[in-house]
Amino acid sequence: MNTSLPFTKMANAIRALAMDAVQKANSGHPGMPMGMAEIAVALWSGHHRHNPTNPAWVNRDRFLLSNGHGSMLHYALLHLSGYDLPMEEIKNFRQLHSKTPGHPEVGYTPGVETTTGPLGQGIANAVGMALAEWLLASEFNKPGFEVVDHYTYAFLGDGCLMEGISHEVCSLAGTLGLKKLIALYDDNGISIDGKVEGWFTDDTPKRFEAYGWNVIRSVDGHDVAALSVAIEQAKKSDKPTLICCKTIIGKGSPNLQGGDKVHGAPLGDKEIAAVREYISWGAEPFDIPADVKEAWDFKKQGAAFEAEWNAMFDKYAAAYPREAAELTRRMKGELPGNFQATLDAAIAACVEKKETIATRKASQNAIQALAPVLPEFLGGSADLTGSNLTNWKECIAVRSGVPGNHINYGVREFGMSAIMNGVALHGGYIPFGATFLTFADYSRNALRMAALMKQRSLFVFTHDSIGLGEDGPTHQSVEHVSSLRLIPNLDNWRPADTVESMVAWGESIKRKDGPSTLIFSRQNLPFIERSADKIANIAKGGYVLTNEADAKAILIATGSEVELAMKAAAELKAAGTPVRVVSMPSTDVFDRQDAAYKASVLTKGLPRVAIEAGVTAFWYKYVGLEGAVVGIDTFGESAPAGVLFKHFGFTVDNVVAKVKAVI
Repeated sequence: MNTSLPFTKMANAIRALAMDAVQKANSGHPGMPMGMAEIAVALWSGHHRHNPTNPAWVNRDRFLLSNGHGSMLHYALLHLSGYDLPMEEIKNFRQLHSKTPGHPEVGYTPGVETTTGPLGQGIANAVGMALAEWLLASEFNKPGFEVVDHYTYAFLGDGCLMEGISHEVCSLAGTLGLKKLIALYDDNGISIDGKVEGWFTDDTPKRFEAYGWNVIRSVDGHDVAALSVAIEQAKKSDKPTLICCKTIIGKGSPNLQGGDKVHGAPLGDKEIAAVREYISWGAEPFDIPADVKEAWDFKKQGAAFEAEWNAMFDKYAAAYPREAAELTRRMKGELPGNFQATLDAAIAACVEKKETIATRKASQNAIQALAPVLPEFLGGSADLTGSNLTNWKECIAVRSGVPGNHINYGVREFGMSAIMNGVALHGGYIPFGATFLTFADYSRNALRMAALMKQRSLFVFTHDSIGLGEDGPTHQSVEHVSSLRLIPNLDNWRPADTVESMVAWGESIKRKDGPSTLIFSRQNLPFIERSADKIANIAKGGYVLTNEADAKAILIATGSEVELAMKAAAELKAAGTPVRVVSMPSTDVFDRQDAAYKASVLTKGLPRVAIEAGVTAFWYKYVGLEGAVVGIDTFGESAPAGVLFKHFGFTVDNVVAKVKAVI
């Protein structure tokens, strides 16, 4: 990058690309890119270490645009600095199948580290990335070999700070002292509805100081030199840093800058012409002058940064071959070679022990069995470790200055989930975190983003439905399992016993193209006897647990209700009405099986009854309108679990009656 060109001209290239792309698309947000142009120049021209020719370089700095509506800022930076994002993609901003979607999406655009748009989640992901960097550095760095040594930079705006998730994650980042996290706050005082002083009057610097952050106040967001000094100061801090940048939204637009009209709509041809004159930009739309291209091009410098690191890593590998191989494996997301054998042995142990325990305890047993061969496991809970059982004997609690592999997230369900996504995006860890199933609602948008981004985040939810008993309807999540199944690319597991719990953990860990939820009971569930072929079929999401050659109906159940299905089947058989019992711990996985397998499990022509302690509507996709569902279509009640199951009709007599009614 040749920074002999005036910074103003480099910033104006961003403004021009942003306004022209938004205008061509007739959609988008030009105000933020135009207002943050100098901030981008300061960071990307003097501090941000990356390699445009290898966006996956392990030791690159991470850059996140938390205020993702200003995506054209990011696309302009990627194009100008030399990533594989040609001008045709800039011209196709917000068009079908382009690499420049309306909000940044990881996996679509080279150099985009995370998908942003829902405000506040970018900074949450940044906390996760900074956390992963610190923990990996603590584990792998050796004297003279800082093989993990990079910063996480996040741009964020007023909207991100209004969102509650920013309070959750920034509070935790301060407590943990994540000093490699640097956030640059676009303080322009404008949101969609106008001047934020009518609804957002927080003293943001004091708020972050209270969190334990280093705060650099009142930096002129249009002074590249002052911004660069602030970033340099931030890099020397022993705390995470918030740089408060005073900016003018839409700067460069003579008639609209500083107001809400420039926030989220094209400027229009007349105003764009005025901008070109105002900032002395004579180039045609999407034409970048040669001197500007040269000034922005970072390919040579980026390649040099990576080459320097590669040379160091080669020496590191010679001195510490085991650590080098392990870091390489983990950053590739590959599982250890002995993982499957360990999983198989753990499943066999479950079969041998035949334990009747709560599946939340079975989950902890699975973690305990698998953690020794998974150093990348990074567990945690949102202040419910003793209830969720996501700790294990050898786990070490993460504290400020004390690295470990288990995080007490505090009562921060949404923040926990989004931080986990950041950890997964960074690489090197498989994060899992837990809360009660009813609080999946607090986490929901982060779950959705994990699925959208295809990240291996594992969300553990315990205390499913009415089985938790006396805590009552606020905590009895009757609708949650079905609602989670509506999220595309999210695998949901609700196992019935120790064996299904172990298989669910194994399959979730092995899955590389998306997140999973693991949903467990508070109450004890009995061990179920099955043959080896049936155990193998658990991984298919649904399988025939018991079968009769002349079955008259099919019972489908999940989790704690599989026991009820088995008891009802026994009574029906004794009365001369044999039925098949299908355990379906994951409908998502079952739906991906081929038609022949699904037909072998759910044979056509046999009436079906589904049993789950939750809302009934979902199950009609399997039982049809002629079938029946034993479920709950009201909120729960406060009473002991056994009383509640009887009260809501989860009895052998009721299931038997439903089966007889559909035959």
